[in-house]
Amino acid sequence: MNLEAIQQALAAEGIDGWLFFDHHRRDPLAYHVLGLPAGLAPTRRWYYFIPATGEPGGLVHAIESGALEGLPGSFSKYSSWGSQTEGLGRLLAGRRRIAMEYSPNCAIPYVSMVDAGTLELVRATGVEVISSADLVQQFEARWTPANLEAHIEAGVKVDRVRREAFDMVRAKLTAGEAINEFAVKQFIRDRFDDAGLVTDHGPIVGVNENSSDPHYEPQAGASRQIRRGDWLLIDMWAKLDSPAGVYYDITWTGFCGPEPPAEIAGVFEIVTEARNRAIKFVQEGLRAGRVLHGFEVDDAARGVIRERGFGDYFFHRTGHSIGVEVHGSGANMDNLETHDERRLIPWTCFSVEPGVYLPRFGVRSEVNVFVGEDGAHVTGEIQDRIVLL
Repeated sequence: MNLEAIQQALAAEGIDGWLFFDHHRRDPLAYHVLGLPAGLAPTRRWYYFIPATGEPGGLVHAIESGALEGLPGSFSKYSSWGSQTEGLGRLLAGRRRIAMEYSPNCAIPYVSMVDAGTLELVRATGVEVISSADLVQQFEARWTPANLEAHIEAGVKVDRVRREAFDMVRAKLTAGEAINEFAVKQFIRDRFDDAGLVTDHGPIVGVNENSSDPHYEPQAGASRQIRRGDWLLIDMWAKLDSPAGVYYDITWTGFCGPEPPAEIAGVFEIVTEARNRAIKFVQEGLRAGRVLHGFEVDDAARGVIRERGFGDYFFHRTGHSIGVEVHGSGANMDNLETHDERRLIPWTCFSVEPGVYLPRFGVRSEVNVFVGEDGAHVTGEIQDRIVLL
């Protein structure tokens, strides 16, 4: 935990302090930001308050008095519900406006970790509770140079596996041999293992109508054959198996034949135009010194698809934060599922992945965009043409 940096951020935002709370590891963000041990498993509630100025303080249960051991500041103990309420009041005395892992109307579910009852308890001390979403992004979602280096290395490897997967499908089709979605999925996972990459699940390998399900994943015994004339979508994500590893997440598409039908080619052109519009919006905005928000990036991509008459067929956000988890805790490119007002800040990364999902086929094109100190760039290869298989 970087106490000095947190206090500087609180002062800059005009916030009196940041209150962390947990019970049974409900809030993993608190453990990450504070640098608490991964094995810590509290069975009683604890509170830790970082003021904008001055010494931090905590409130812990008497039978777990060492729950926050190692953190700076002074700690009080409670045992009864009454002493907990009194201790919380003392901890927050004189404060007016504090941040917690809370999101009004659960607009940003990734940050909305504090339960309604605890909010009532905290508000009863007389403070106003605001969302810590921007603080979480600053102290949890920002990468280190080592993270960026690991991401680039993972990207090179994932892109290579992606090419090999499409080549394998092409070779099977050319030889007249059977191949199905699940076999491609297993091929990719095996190649990930060989390359020192890990992933939590996936990949998505979808043929024809299965490519219209953004979260489709083939299973053994429940998988479509891939044949000539089929449309194929592959969405794959992985990271290096190392402490600095962060995810690289892409989606590419191919047609099993010499030339895709005009309808598919037309939708592919719309989706890639939407992707490029969002990337350009970010790059030009940052170059001009503008403050950009997640919802604006979504608007840029979604506007293209709506203009071309396919707005009803793009039913997920344009992109998500990327980090140690494939869906990270930074700003999402979203003005559909949520209205994400979080800013795009340096040393964060997110996906741009617009899609159009029709009954017979779906098209998505996904890249990763890293925001640096001097602008933004796509970190890997960009699909501009349909892969012909």
